[in-house]
Amino acid sequence: MSKKEAIARYNLIIKKLRKHPASFAEIADYLALESELQEYNFNVSQRTFQRDISDISSIYHIDIQYNFSTKVYYIEYDDQPEISERIFEAFDTFNALNISDRLSDFIHFEKRRPQGTENLYGLMHAIKNKVQISFSYHKFWEEEASYRTVEPYALKEFNNRWYVLANDLKDKTVKSFALDRLSELEIAHRKFQLPNNFNVNEHFKYCFGIISPNEQQPQEIILSFTHFQGKYIKTLPLHETQVVLKDNNDELLIKLTLFITHDFLMEILSFAENVKVIKPTDLIEQVKNSYSSALKQY
Repeated sequence: MSKKEAIARYNLIIKKLRKHPASFAEIADYLALESELQEYNFNVSQRTFQRDISDISSIYHIDIQYNFSTKVYYIEYDDQPEISERIFEAFDTFNALNISDRLSDFIHFEKRRPQGTENLYGLMHAIKNKVQISFSYHKFWEEEASYRTVEPYALKEFNNRWYVLANDLKDKTVKSFALDRLSELEIAHRKFQLPNNFNVNEHFKYCFGIISPNEQQPQEIILSFTHFQGKYIKTLPLHETQVVLKDNNDELLIKLTLFITHDFLMEILSFAENVKVIKPTDLIEQVKNSYSSALKQY
């Protein structure tokens, strides 16, 4: 049996169990049917199926368990559903990109620079083991790159970019470093102690984006969206604190609890005439000033 055939079988098993739990007989019948449809041999013995479960866990980090009372196999979801969803998202993307040797006629990729994801594994190792790292970092507004030595605390994704949140030993300040501007990563053996009062989820709880809080307390923000734009806002909330206050044929009124940062201001401006800031007053003034400055260019 070829490796390509085995990988395809793993994919089918995961696809089957993502829909609902199944017994080995049901999985075997499903694989037999797919063998006929795809003209491959996906048929497996109970022993081979057990090896497949082990391989799926090793390759995809998807754990398949057996319920002895109901005698069915099922996918074990951990207590972090957002991680499970991203694993399946990556799994689906991987499968889609492997369906053909020629993809240019079927998939249009966004043209962008690399995101620095080649350093994800090394950074996760350093974070998990609490060891210092060094790297060259090039800010957009500076001509030359600078060399940094930091204590990495966590990784964060925002707007299709990855960032490492770290304590910069140069000034003892926690900062966010974009991975696409980070190069020459070196992992040291020097250990560090994570501050007892630091929690990455709490650190970004009331933040929109990657900019750390610049205020003492988050503010209550109320936004009014047009009815049509509101449909998008309901299906893809701006932030986890989003609460719908009103939803009718005229508007969608939502409440957020956030620190008002540059990231959030840029997000508001991106909706143009489809949003109106109801409160707070200082955010209203920031939006008005931004539009006034933009109009002066014309």
